[in-house]
Amino acid sequence: MDKREESLPPHDAPTATIDDRGHDRDPAPREAETELDEDDRLKPEFVRDVIDLVEAGEDEAARERIGRLHPADIADLFELVSDEDRPSLARVLGDMLSPDVLAEMNEHVREGLIDLLAPEQVAEIASELDTDDAVAIIEDLEEEEQQAVLDAMEPEDRAAIEEALSYPEESAGRLMQREFVAVAEHVTVGDVIDRLREDRELPTDFWEIFVVDPMHRPVGTCQLSWIMRTPRDIAIGDVMKREQTLIPVDMDQEEVALRFQKYALISAAVVDRAGRLVGVITVDDVVHIIQEEAGEDILRLSGAGDGDINEPIRETYSARVRWLIANLGTALVASSIVGMFGGAIEHMVALAALMPIVAGVGGNAGTQTLAVTVRALAMNQLTDSNSWRAVFREIKIALLNGGTIALIAGTATALWFANPGLGGVIAAAMIVNIFVAGVAGVAIPLLLDRLDQDPAVASSIFVTMTTDSMGFLAFLGLAVASGLTTL
Repeated sequence: MDKREESLPPHDAPTATIDDRGHDRDPAPREAETELDEDDRLKPEFVRDVIDLVEAGEDEAARERIGRLHPADIADLFELVSDEDRPSLARVLGDMLSPDVLAEMNEHVREGLIDLLAPEQVAEIASELDTDDAVAIIEDLEEEEQQAVLDAMEPEDRAAIEEALSYPEESAGRLMQREFVAVAEHVTVGDVIDRLREDRELPTDFWEIFVVDPMHRPVGTCQLSWIMRTPRDIAIGDVMKREQTLIPVDMDQEEVALRFQKYALISAAVVDRAGRLVGVITVDDVVHIIQEEAGEDILRLSGAGDGDINEPIRETYSARVRWLIANLGTALVASSIVGMFGGAIEHMVALAALMPIVAGVGGNAGTQTLAVTVRALAMNQLTDSNSWRAVFREIKIALLNGGTIALIAGTATALWFANPGLGGVIAAAMIVNIFVAGVAGVAIPLLLDRLDQDPAVASSIFVTMTTDSMGFLAFLGLAVASGLTTL
């Protein structure tokens, strides 16, 4: 792919800082800083001014104001304006709508803009991006559009994209860059330095080089700082570090992010099934994955779909309504239990007032345990070696919580209704339901994980059904068993 050349900064140049998207930001004062608030977000008045200029046909004035922004901020501008204003804004920007801007853009917003471009334009944009960013743009296109874009690309670029698309979604193969520096073990440091200076086809940004054997399998890595501090006549094999973290090409991106986090990696080699070096993943790519995966499980627990405010309404509706229908089905279980004790409730109306308290507190206790368990599973903190310890830990916590809440609820109920027996019943029901909630909150996601199912997707439905059903059953059943009421 085409590589952008960049010159070294002068010796006294200020040190660059990194923004939350992993891009360099010049610390020197920028005109664009007046358009950003204290949280580095575009000010609402700036967004309104730009749209007013576009609507008034003052294209040059709009381009001048937008041109002072960082590509990541231009991407934010597109996400902040309405769907109706985005095509006009893209038209005004013209060639300022660069590949870097598209690479930073929300995927739903980007899809809408890509639909406005001809396949040749998309191909040209993709050719200027690193492979992973180009794949992110092309993979979301419809099959016919995708093929049209690939046909318009240069053979070398098309081959790289097609290879990446052959790997599973959200895998290391989709995430990796194919631009890296690899050298043989026997070459000298001087040879490496000369190549880095002379080869214009090398990637622009990298932190280490990979040392490979004759079969192109990685045998070590060498940071650029080590190369610069080593005499030219020393073999690279004497400088490199042989221990390295290798990423299988089909590894899930969440597992990739966990490895980067665990071993504090800046970059890592990606290998195919034969162990050959085929790409590299860098920390700036992983930062996005960590952010996505961190929110993904929480959104799945709530059934909110992607949880993206730029997601089309139809897709959001489809994701959420399925979840609500499933909840409706499980709610019928709890409803049927209440129906079994209809006569008891008629004889003692206070039961109807207290039932939601038992179920609600149990549900919250189950949600607490569920959230902790799903996070532990996602972070690989919960495995076969400590799963039983985690279960017993949650049982202890549930008993402590149950005892505390039971004492408070039982005392308050006994005093409010002047009925010690009713206070004892709700106290016992609280202990039972919070205990069940603790066990269900850890056991259900563990079971789903053992069955190779995503525990974040279905756990909350089953935990809610369990706590509601057991809460009603324990409370109403104990009320009948104690003689407070009859069926």
